[in-house]
Amino acid sequence: MKISVSKIIELILRSGDIDARFRDASAMYKGAAAHRKLQGEAGENYKKEVALKLDIEIEGIPVTLQGRADGIITTQKGFTIDEIKSTAMPLDVLFQQHAQHLGQAKCYAYMYIQTLQAPPQAVTIQLTYFQLESEAVKRHSWDFTVEEIEAFFTDLLRKYGAWLKLEHDWKQTRDASIGTARFPFPAFRKGQREFAAAAYRTIIARKKLYAAAPTGIGKTLSALFPAIKAMGEEACEKIFYLTAKTITRTVAQDAAALMAEKGLRIKVLSLRAKDKLCPHSMRNCSPDYCQNANGHYDRVNDALWDVLNNEDIITPAVITQYAQKHQVCPHEYALDAALYSDVIIGDYNHVFDPGAYLRRFFNTNEKREYVFLIDEAHNLADRVRDMYSANIQRSTLRRAAKQLRGRDAYTAALRKAFKQADNYLKDLIAEDESSRAVKEADAVLNAFIILLHIAMGEWLNINKNNAPEYFGEMLDLYFTLDTYMLTAELYDDHFTTLAEINGKDITMTQFCVDPAALITQGLTRGIASVLFSATLTPLPYYREILGGSIDDPVISLPSPFDPAKLTITVHHQVSAKYAHRANSYAPIADIIYHAVNAKQGNYLVFFPSYAYLNEVYLRFYEKYPHISTLVQQSNMTEDDREDFLDQFAPDPTEALVGFTVLGGIFSEGIDLTGNRLIGAIIISVGIPMVNLRQEQIRAFYNQKNGAGYDYAYTFPGMNKVLQAAGRVIRTETDEGTLHLIDTRFKTAQYRALFPTFWRV
Repeated sequence: MKISVSKIIELILRSGDIDARFRDASAMYKGAAAHRKLQGEAGENYKKEVALKLDIEIEGIPVTLQGRADGIITTQKGFTIDEIKSTAMPLDVLFQQHAQHLGQAKCYAYMYIQTLQAPPQAVTIQLTYFQLESEAVKRHSWDFTVEEIEAFFTDLLRKYGAWLKLEHDWKQTRDASIGTARFPFPAFRKGQREFAAAAYRTIIARKKLYAAAPTGIGKTLSALFPAIKAMGEEACEKIFYLTAKTITRTVAQDAAALMAEKGLRIKVLSLRAKDKLCPHSMRNCSPDYCQNANGHYDRVNDALWDVLNNEDIITPAVITQYAQKHQVCPHEYALDAALYSDVIIGDYNHVFDPGAYLRRFFNTNEKREYVFLIDEAHNLADRVRDMYSANIQRSTLRRAAKQLRGRDAYTAALRKAFKQADNYLKDLIAEDESSRAVKEADAVLNAFIILLHIAMGEWLNINKNNAPEYFGEMLDLYFTLDTYMLTAELYDDHFTTLAEINGKDITMTQFCVDPAALITQGLTRGIASVLFSATLTPLPYYREILGGSIDDPVISLPSPFDPAKLTITVHHQVSAKYAHRANSYAPIADIIYHAVNAKQGNYLVFFPSYAYLNEVYLRFYEKYPHISTLVQQSNMTEDDREDFLDQFAPDPTEALVGFTVLGGIFSEGIDLTGNRLIGAIIISVGIPMVNLRQEQIRAFYNQKNGAGYDYAYTFPGMNKVLQAAGRVIRTETDEGTLHLIDTRFKTAQYRALFPTFWRV
């Protein structure tokens, strides 16, 4: 087992507050430069970046301890360990953390002593603190005997040993239970064993699998159970179950709980967003505002020990409960607990988002053996595309600039930076008043954004303790600029630059046209991945846009349900094309009525847009006012969504028709089983709206493989149709009807995309 010195220090010697007030994002880069500067000035006797390694036993467990000393200075009597720390804060504030810095250097001293033939007469620890703005340097030094260094090191490992033994003993308990674990149901469903076997083989072989697994197979267990079995055979270290929706994360959590009920011992943690875990209505992670942040690190180890010794399935509710008990920040607490968990259930952004991925797992020097199970994978490409696209809007910059007050040098410099960026954007509008796309990055704009980012960082740092009322808006803009700069660093031929003009306003977007390479990069953070969805059709298309290659295996499984239980009718006499929609409103209203009137019950109708929905709804309501209806609104909250779904009673006494939109909150991830839903009516083939962005996707894939229209419009649109259609049959006993309305559903192009189990 390889363990870094910093990991031990950060666990055992941490103390104090969480303080998430503004930090200059460039401090890390400036800090690296400061290290190089100080090391370069240190002289000939200064050995820099000395790698250290020590093989020892902790609680009888063999461990390789690793670290890297910033500098070692050899003297006639002994040596000095130099530990360099840089900060944008005052140096005396940094000194408040000196116990950790000193402890880290003491560990390096002990490890270095073990490399010497004879123990030295003197050991000096030097902490070198560098202030990034003023470039002031302050050094603190302590002299220790070899015996004192050894005593500190022994005591530190004794304290850490309890945590290491906890991990070691848990792994033995876990693996023993995995070895005897059986599938939690008496038998596999149709297609379930095949999927589980393919997932297991993929993990063992350290590959990627793309699986179309229709509703009813039990895809969550089909992926999770074999991954856990592989973990018990030491084929992987942790499992990340990733999805786009909270409801799907709950399903994975419930599957783990089911296996636990059958005797499996495994630690499963569900991560939630910071805003949803925070107990405060306004999130302010500073010790002055939040009592949990104040002294969090003094209490968090006790909280962590408590939950790890008492809970296996660690839900957000469990995290909240223990966080309240120990008065710690629930978000930071959950992230700490994740380090000791076997299965981590979370959002795609925990692995793929360049600004939010879990650095404590993936930014380490150690190669870790993680497996990614990616549910609802048809959503991943668009999500990653959004994560890596960034925009700057002229009106946002102008609004922020107008709020600036003060005559100090920092405010003046920021005003100047705002003015430079605004003038450039103004010239872009004057140059061409129409929206356009350019393949190259705008290097001039990027330079102005960097200057603005620097000036804003300095202004925020000066004003953070006496923040004006508009400080929060400035901080949000700073992070927007930060994202824009990060995207600029990644910009290559998979991106394009969009200039979208609206009057005197312009939005400049670095748009990720093809996310495949970035998804591949994210997947390399693990050793194996299983990407699956009920609607991963056509598989070659999804494999390509989800970072796969022709060598990566795919599997398409049959539906476990009796196809005769879904009656499908195609209404190909009505065109739902944009140009024909005005003539379709009344005919579609009639089709909806006749479908509903054929059998009393609950129905969902799916439209390609709210405008289309509203036009048909008006005709339907006027002509058939006796039919109960519900209408999806564009700004519905989670409570509104639940209220909407609660109207779909299991034993309806009258017909109920819900008017909704394709690709919206009711076309994916909801389960209205039995008589709660007996029919779906889908209008149009769901193609995305033609706009500058979709046209860039079309142009990119036209050039790449000649299938631009399909990649930009046909396949994404049909996926929405398949997702909506999948709401009808959710269990083996469900029966229902599906109505497809559009002339295009009759064409061979779309018929080829119908599932094989559809009887049309």
